[in-house]
Amino acid sequence: MLREVAQKRALPLLQQWTRTFSASALPEQVAQFGDAPSTSPQPAPFSFTPPGRNHLFVPGPVNIHERVLRAMHVPGQNHRDPWFAQFFKDCLEETKMIYGTTEATPFIFPGTGTGGWEAALCNTLSPGDTVVCFRYGLFSHLWIDMMQRLGLDVMVVDRPWGEGADEAALEEILKKDTGKKIKAVCVVHNETTTGVTSDIAGCRKAMDAANHPALLLVDGVSSIGALEFKMDDWRVDVAVTGSQKALSLPTGLAFVATSKKALDHMKTAKLKRVYYDFADMLRTNPSGNVPYTPTLSLLYGMRESLKMLREEGGMEAVAARHHRLAEGVRKAVEGWGLQLLCKNPRWRSDSLTVVETPEGIDSNKIVKSAYAKYDLSLGIGLAQINGKVFRIGHLGNMNELMLVGALGGVEMAMIDAGMSIRPGSGVGKAVEYWQKTGAVIKTRESLMQ
Repeated sequence: MLREVAQKRALPLLQQWTRTFSASALPEQVAQFGDAPSTSPQPAPFSFTPPGRNHLFVPGPVNIHERVLRAMHVPGQNHRDPWFAQFFKDCLEETKMIYGTTEATPFIFPGTGTGGWEAALCNTLSPGDTVVCFRYGLFSHLWIDMMQRLGLDVMVVDRPWGEGADEAALEEILKKDTGKKIKAVCVVHNETTTGVTSDIAGCRKAMDAANHPALLLVDGVSSIGALEFKMDDWRVDVAVTGSQKALSLPTGLAFVATSKKALDHMKTAKLKRVYYDFADMLRTNPSGNVPYTPTLSLLYGMRESLKMLREEGGMEAVAARHHRLAEGVRKAVEGWGLQLLCKNPRWRSDSLTVVETPEGIDSNKIVKSAYAKYDLSLGIGLAQINGKVFRIGHLGNMNELMLVGALGGVEMAMIDAGMSIRPGSGVGKAVEYWQKTGAVIKTRESLMQ
């Protein structure tokens, strides 16, 4: 009942997203300065950098800390010089923290999370293999599209947008697969289209209850490094993330971690792979080498970012911060009298918040006004929910005061769009929550004694 021999690719869904946040949609003049009207030609919308700084609150790319920027500011270096080997071995070892693993084999590819998707599939599966994948947003849809284009037979389990993976349905599907034809279960952990975090531990329990040997492949692009992720405990076989999300780096690194079981499957996997071949990494990485030129400046930034996560207290403390920030944003949404797209608290993401706008209010107007008037970057609604929601990202290098400013900008933009919002109604709720729950910065506790 849940099987779909998927023949349509991503284009039809993408075509539903017809209204984009483009220069043509912006006001003719983003801002006017000075007391007297200017008779000189006005600059194009994107040719002027306004005072202050851009407020980046999309769910990736995210804000990059100054320490990370400084760490990346290095001259050109030769990765074939003797120093690089130990440096790169340390890079690989240090990434294990964000996955919650001591057992997995990590890889770092020059690329993006999408490249990590492909690496996960091509190194473990063969043409015609059957895989199960939940679809509950644009990014899970695009991963399914990739699977189909690679020649996999995808059992698509569609879920309402705003809900997460259905563990009971997964268990039912796997129990019916008495011939063990299903080779992998693929789950997007944190769907940034909808602000939904699925229960990976619950998916593993469903697989165990069905006594099924399928691989568990997880897209953790916007969760790993921000939310709780326990690769060993959940027995995830391949986990994927990208540098531009919770690690607060520029785009350019694809992180993949693999179980021994996944590497065993690699030996018989027949999908074509070249650039993302694990075998090349396994041949070179143990000695601290790489099969091709690494993105060295990003590796410096990555090590600094991981160092900062350790200084914060490790992933438990990092996940707690993200939850506290997210709860404050959710309190703000309540204060505005609005609804989240994700109605069930068990699935609400701590990486971003997706807010529904009332009937008759185009959410794109809010996003455009936020950028054009207040230099605040928010996420638009994607595909079938375009114009119906806006997205506030709060992952990575983020704290309460940054979000106070962002929420204030959101309030002004909503008022600009014609919404009946009382100024301070949401900001006040967030501030009240954070004031009660916030902790003194770890290294500054002595100042409060």
